[in-house]
Amino acid sequence: MEQLVLDDVRLTYRRPLDDSEFLALDAVSLAVAEGEFVAIVGPSGCGKSTLLLLINGLLHPTSGRILLNGRPVAAPGPDRALVFQEFALLPWRTVLHNVELGLEVIRKPAAARRELARENLRRVGLSAFERYYPHQLSGGMRQRVGIARALAVGPEVLLMDEPFGALDAQTRQIMGAELLRIWERDRKTILFVTHDIDESIYLADRVVVMSANPGRVLEVLPITLPRPRDFEARNSPAFVEYRRRIWERLEQEVRKSLAWQFSEVAGE
Repeated sequence: MEQLVLDDVRLTYRRPLDDSEFLALDAVSLAVAEGEFVAIVGPSGCGKSTLLLLINGLLHPTSGRILLNGRPVAAPGPDRALVFQEFALLPWRTVLHNVELGLEVIRKPAAARRELARENLRRVGLSAFERYYPHQLSGGMRQRVGIARALAVGPEVLLMDEPFGALDAQTRQIMGAELLRIWERDRKTILFVTHDIDESIYLADRVVVMSANPGRVLEVLPITLPRPRDFEARNSPAFVEYRRRIWERLEQEVRKSLAWQFSEVAGE
């Protein structure tokens, strides 16, 4: 049974400068099984992040349906958690208190909050840093706090919007391996937005390739590399072939996106 279903989702909004209608997403359909890891790649401005906001319930489609466990998504809820590229930690709160934040929102009692926060800090390897403040941590550690905060509320679906985009290349690879370790243990359903083709192949069961604006699904590519995956998987002939195929689908879309962005700046 599919856990998450997007059925012919379309989103338009009004441009702030001239009040004209802008089509951001068009006819997006996708079904995601429970425990599946799905990566979404596409050119800048194609609506990848917007798609996560729709699934989270922070935006509502102009037409079409989004169903979670057969029920329409109408608002944010604890069954979904969103991890941003920006670390989005409150600087005046300790690591432990940052992880407790979502639990406060859903009104967990204080003792249960503390226990769940500490449990999830253990899961991401940060138990020793619970009294630290965000400015005292590296970028990778701050992102792990964000992941722990998302996991603490016990979501069924984890929505990740370029979560490693602000990290250096080496830390990004390590964080990808850490995320796989957590996913292989817990089997949360994950939708993971990235611009990095290699990252999408390394992490995902399937890669969704999106078009330039308006965002449409061009292809859904199953990744059949064996699990568990290590860094050497990136050197295999199968991995190289996946990379070639995805880039072949994306190259023209990236060019279209750049041309559109230049025309927008020029006011054409």
